[in-house]
Amino acid sequence: MKKYKSLSLLLFLFFMITLFSKISVEARDNHIRNSKTHKHQKDKSGNGNTHFPSPAPAPLPHRGSNRNPSSSFDLFSFGARGDGVSDDSKALLAAWKAACKFPGATVDIPSGFNFLIKPITLQGPCMPHLVLQIDGTLLAPPKVGSWPKSSLFQWINFKWVQNFTIQGTGTVDGQGSNWWITSQILYTQKKSNNIPDLRPTALRFYSCYDVTVSNIKIINSPQCHLKFDSSKGVKVNNITISSPEDSLNTDGIHLQNTQDVEIQHSSIGCGDDCVSIQTGCSNVHVHHINCGPGHGISLGGLGKDKSVACVSNIVVENISIQNTLSGVRIKTWQGGIGAVKNVSFTNVQVSDVKVPIIIDQFYCDKNFCKNQTGAVAITGVKYDQIVGTYSVQPIHLACSNDIPCTGIDLIDIQLKPSPRYRGFQQGLCLNSYGKSSAPLVPSSIDYCLRNSGGSVNRIARSHDNVC
Repeated sequence: MKKYKSLSLLLFLFFMITLFSKISVEARDNHIRNSKTHKHQKDKSGNGNTHFPSPAPAPLPHRGSNRNPSSSFDLFSFGARGDGVSDDSKALLAAWKAACKFPGATVDIPSGFNFLIKPITLQGPCMPHLVLQIDGTLLAPPKVGSWPKSSLFQWINFKWVQNFTIQGTGTVDGQGSNWWITSQILYTQKKSNNIPDLRPTALRFYSCYDVTVSNIKIINSPQCHLKFDSSKGVKVNNITISSPEDSLNTDGIHLQNTQDVEIQHSSIGCGDDCVSIQTGCSNVHVHHINCGPGHGISLGGLGKDKSVACVSNIVVENISIQNTLSGVRIKTWQGGIGAVKNVSFTNVQVSDVKVPIIIDQFYCDKNFCKNQTGAVAITGVKYDQIVGTYSVQPIHLACSNDIPCTGIDLIDIQLKPSPRYRGFQQGLCLNSYGKSSAPLVPSSIDYCLRNSGGSVNRIARSHDNVC
């Protein structure tokens, strides 16, 4: 019996030894496998740190998300070359469409590169707070013949965008020199090279809301440099606009059917109006602008071809104007309908300006315009602290006999002939009613305005209903 017990004990011990050995071998093999895995990860990383798999990236927010991805869409990521020769229009359009889907996104035009962009429309609506960051240079096609006839109205068109900003240290170059041709050369070239009458605006905003343009340069546009059409809530700050004095019709900033505008702290020199305010504009504030060369700051021309023109609540102040055709002016066509009212020009410094103060209800851009009855009514216009030098005439108020200018205030006007003076010290004042306040230089300005009567005021008020 003892013999069987001893045999059973030996079998039990053998079984336990075998089981322990198997467990030890599996543990050793598992340790070797783990060591090889760690060694491979070390070798792959190039250092001694152990790397673990990164978590999967969070999914991008859908269009309706409130999350701001702070995404930047670089033109090079969409195939741009940036050499100033290759067509980068498709890259810009692709970057715009991608950025348009995310709130707070940025389309990036990198510095140090030139991007040739053909006529293009960048369309909304987009998610809010979209930014076009221009640090490089955008170039328009330089050859007139390379522009499609269907794209002559504008170069870069922003349509239906809201809560949108253009900013940066870069340049928008319209390369417009081939479009700037004197009238005689234009007539000759039209027959030989088929140069079109229509010329493109560099940057145009159509039907946009809450847009800001700041810090960039816009140069050498074929026609207007920056245009806002049928828009609202516009801010322009610290930009530079530049084209030669002889570049025809190259307005700096052009407003049409646009309300609630602030243009400030900018330098504008061009071949036409530094700022042009057209029909349908109201609540416009223009201040701290350096203007020249050019044609000054203008309201109009208004009422062309007997059209209705309505402009109101315009404030122009703290302006420096030099070497321009005019200073601050209102110009309307004969036969027009509508009203200009509640306009003020304050603290305007002029230097060697041909005619600093102008109201012209007989505006004509040709050698001859047919005389017509009727005019856009002009009422409630204040000129205050217009100081400096003129080279042709200090003041020119040419108002309609049928619909005279009323409510005109001339306050603290001090205008002296410039060293290049070649004109008249007497101002022209025709059918203009209001009051003047000293100091007034030349003294003849004191006799410029008539005292308005009841019948004159009734004529002016009769046009309020049109607008």
